[in-house]
Amino acid sequence: QVQLVESGGGLVQAGGSLRLSCAASGRTFSSYVMGWFRQAPGKEREFVAAISWSGDSTYYLDSVKGRFTISRDNAKNTVYLQMDSLKPEDTAAYYCAARASLVVRTDPGDFGSWGQGTQVTVSS
Repeated sequence: QVQLVESGGGLVQAGGSLRLSCAASGRTFSSYVMGWFRQAPGKEREFVAAISWSGDSTYYLDSVKGRFTISRDNAKNTVYLQMDSLKPEDTAAYYCAARASLVVRTDPGDFGSWGQGTQVTVSS
């Protein structure tokens, strides 16, 4: 399994931006599908975005399309989530996850490795 460490969360006003980073250990990072999920208090963990091993294919939760961008740098073993036009409803703990497969999935149960999470709080 790969070990994941997120960074970049914080407090931002509505309409602002944040960039989350997720650094992965291991030499096989490029063979993993990577995803971002979030979990707000009292709610289930939900899919936010995923990216294929090559970075050529990306997938998004409908409510973040056009505002969030997932990307990866396989040379740096890092995946990013650029979040623009943030809304109070984006407030949650954000988790990076890795799936040891070339097939993209969006269910949390399909990802075997998880980071510790980073808090994003958007004030109105």
